[in-house]
Amino acid sequence: MTFISFFQPMFLLSLPGGGEWILIVLAIVLLFGAKKIPELARGLGKGIREFKDASKEIQDEISKESDEVTKSIK
Repeated sequence: MTFISFFQPMFLLSLPGGGEWILIVLAIVLLFGAKKIPELARGLGKGIREFKDASKEIQDEISKESDEVTKSIK
């Protein structure tokens, strides 16, 4: 039975430990180089910011439309 518990979803979705993070960071530095990493991080930050802005815009649009619908019902 212990072999089956190995494949439970929680085990498969667990985060890496301390030593694994060090290996991941080392692999990233070796692949991209230390000079390229800040540029990649800036691009990732811009992408996340654009996604958040678009998400907020959609939420505002939905809220605006729902307010109009409730006003027209009253």
